[in-house]
Amino acid sequence: MKVAFYTLGCKLNQSESEALASNFKSRGFFIVPHQEGADIFIVNTCTVTSKAEQKARRIIRRLARDNPASVIVVTGCYAQLDQEALEALMPNVVVLGHERKYQLLDLAECLEASGGCSTEASADAVREAVDACIDRFVSEGVERGGIFRFAADTYSFHSRAFLKVQDGCDHQCAYCRVRLARGASVSLAPAEVAERAAQLYHHGYNELVLTGVNLTAYRDPADRRYGLPQLLSELTGRAEEYRIRLSSLEPEMIRRELVEAVTHPRVCPHFHIPVQSGSDRILKAVYRPYTADRVREAVADLRGVKDDPFMAADVIVGLPGETDEDFQATYDLIKECCFAALHIFTFSPRPGTELFHAPNPVPERIAGERANALRELAAELATSYAERWVGRSVHVLLEEQRSIDGREYWSGLSENYLRVDIPIDYFPAATLPSDWTPNAKLTSEPPTAGPGMHGKIVSVRIESVDDHIFGRLE
Repeated sequence: MKVAFYTLGCKLNQSESEALASNFKSRGFFIVPHQEGADIFIVNTCTVTSKAEQKARRIIRRLARDNPASVIVVTGCYAQLDQEALEALMPNVVVLGHERKYQLLDLAECLEASGGCSTEASADAVREAVDACIDRFVSEGVERGGIFRFAADTYSFHSRAFLKVQDGCDHQCAYCRVRLARGASVSLAPAEVAERAAQLYHHGYNELVLTGVNLTAYRDPADRRYGLPQLLSELTGRAEEYRIRLSSLEPEMIRRELVEAVTHPRVCPHFHIPVQSGSDRILKAVYRPYTADRVREAVADLRGVKDDPFMAADVIVGLPGETDEDFQATYDLIKECCFAALHIFTFSPRPGTELFHAPNPVPERIAGERANALRELAAELATSYAERWVGRSVHVLLEEQRSIDGREYWSGLSENYLRVDIPIDYFPAATLPSDWTPNAKLTSEPPTAGPGMHGKIVSVRIESVDDHIFGRLE
């Protein structure tokens, strides 16, 4: 039986989809691209913006229309908040909200037990079996700790492993709907984090991305004094040599302890900060617990302990009441901090949030102009950052082979989040030693350009930057 996934939104959704795919594969199901058709489609939705929800509805309708004999299982944050609307989209759509998403980890076993996944099962039988399983799941109580059952051994869609250590958020940001879908902050016990990290490393993953809705809210459930700094110290103190990438850091939480923890060389020099606005007035109005100066301090502190790290930011333009002066403060902060990448969102009022009926909306045209101005600035800052690394060495995790202007390249991510393309003909043609393991260290034997290089980390000198960043194997 074939299962396909379509995932929208954050790294947390991506990590949960990977765990679901890993579970289906372990029971003999085939994971296929959604374009190829499948018996079951799982759509993992996002509710950050109205556009994310529009995209989800469009994808669900298309999959359901193009695959009328298949079952479209919709889950995620949007599914949590608007179940009835999604169920009404098409007759072959079933919905299981975020709080029950973990129960999809039992779907493969449930289908096996019912006989609904046999090769002889008709489309109607599969649909009936899925419906029966979902009905059984819904009849069971919600287990809050179930959200940490997502633990993939292998990844179908990524070369890097996403390790979920936190979920939910206790902030009350006036624009945010995600907190309504995912609930209060909860964390995975440190010992379990370390065990899962070790397992992923021994399965061949050389980079782990620690993920959460609010990663800096991580706390040991048994000791609230134990937070993200202590977790990083524990992980970097272990024998496994995976590198660690952090998904997002709240600016008010980037304090001395955390800054000291990220100095470890295994923590990637790549930091993503949800800035949202550079106007103190706007930040206060939407209940963000920091000022623009706190962002400046956080950026300076991180730059003080890492060599020219890749700094990224989230920004919302067009928040209610945002004046030209407010936007200019945001623009100036982004430029001053030299963020190498921006995730730019145009404010959209979200049902259930304080700003849903807020007065003083910013006209759509003006919000669009502000977003475009930031995109232009972001492009300049991204190029400037990449150019600073020409002639310098980075360590690239190889992810895929691709063709650029007729030449074949290995493409991958450096520790400082630069996508680097290395010509395959730069790689020596020698074969790997017969005792090569996923985490073995090469000594005298050079790497090859073959498929066995996927997921490996190689030393690369960046040579040039134009539409792509090109490097040479060292």
